[in-house]
Amino acid sequence: MLAVADEVVDSLTYGVGIEEKPDLILGAGDLPFSYLEILSTLCDAPCVFVPGNHDADLHGYRRGRTGWTRSGLPTDDPGPAGAINADGRTVRVAGLTIAGLGGCRRYNAGPNQYTERAQRTRAARLRLGSRLRRRDIDILLTHSPARSVGDGDDLPHRGFRCYHPLVASLDPVLLVHGHVHPFGTRPDDRLIGERTTSMNVVGYCQFTIDPATGAVAVGRRRYGA
Repeated sequence: MLAVADEVVDSLTYGVGIEEKPDLILGAGDLPFSYLEILSTLCDAPCVFVPGNHDADLHGYRRGRTGWTRSGLPTDDPGPAGAINADGRTVRVAGLTIAGLGGCRRYNAGPNQYTERAQRTRAARLRLGSRLRRRDIDILLTHSPARSVGDGDDLPHRGFRCYHPLVASLDPVLLVHGHVHPFGTRPDDRLIGERTTSMNVVGYCQFTIDPATGAVAVGRRRYGA
């Protein structure tokens, strides 16, 4: 699969840097929706994403048999065309079960920002929904990292403490996030919980995952655009 976040890598839109064709595109936020659409079309693969703090507010949209609505009125698809918004949901795509939580710590009046308390409530709902589905979670897809696991010290880039108990409950193989720009560095993948690897995919990372064994093999990776 191909995971992307925050910084557009132009070469990817021409297929340069992609090994074979991934069977899934993961978007960890703060990317133009058109970029995700291009990657999904180019790779002929479904796209699962969560919104970041620089993305549009997608709350209140509903998809029914006749199309999209908001406040009961017809509207266009608010996100990347054909993509699946996993924010606050658990979805099953390409043989993997993915739970998602978008957004970052609240630092101004912009969209997709949450206090620690608000995100803790959202995490509890996600945990409950995942239990009701009775599926093992392969990937926890977030925009922000967990607190003290690859985050920053400034408020906008400070991770969520509530992700630690969420990981302990869901026990995913991977926590895939963006939000923290590497600025020329190579962020380490870090362990969170008993067996979960926290992976910063700003730029892009192409990898395979074996849900049965928890084995993850990274193919190609670029730390930032």
